[in-house]
Amino acid sequence: MSKVGKLPVAIPAGVTVNVANGVISVKGPKGELKQNYHDDVEIKVEGSELTLTLKNETKQANAYHGLYRSLIANMVKGVTEGFTKTLVITGVGYRAEVKGKELVMNLGYSSDYIAIIPEGITVVATPDGKLSISGIDKQLVGEFSSQIRKLRKPEPYKGKGIRYENEVIRRKVGKTGVK
Repeated sequence: MSKVGKLPVAIPAGVTVNVANGVISVKGPKGELKQNYHDDVEIKVEGSELTLTLKNETKQANAYHGLYRSLIANMVKGVTEGFTKTLVITGVGYRAEVKGKELVMNLGYSSDYIAIIPEGITVVATPDGKLSISGIDKQLVGEFSSQIRKLRKPEPYKGKGIRYENEVIRRKVGKTGVK
């Protein structure tokens, strides 16, 4: 059995969990999430806890055990609290603004970059160069924020680019003049 999979998932008040036909759905105050699961794992909802058990002891089933427990815990956290990633845009003239369902960014290229914000994600751009990406689906928030960061990765000499708020950029020393 997986160490992570053995732990029960606490279901807070106001959250309902339904398991049927290989699909688990979690509904809470912020929305609803659904996830398919493999039949090697059996999911039981007992009161305010959700437990996962294995039907057979194989290496693949053991991996599914921990995977689905983590996914379900993230779904419960998403529908109650939500997930947020903050990006910091650093550089002269680099900026971003939200126009409807589009994120318009000037990142030093010849033209602006326009990213369409996916359904279920909220983006807030502040004038000081911060982008706050939030939503209930952890995978969707992480994927969208990594796509935005990929547009202009931070460079090590001046630190220009897009980075996560808690990310540390290792700065390099530039060339020194020959004497």
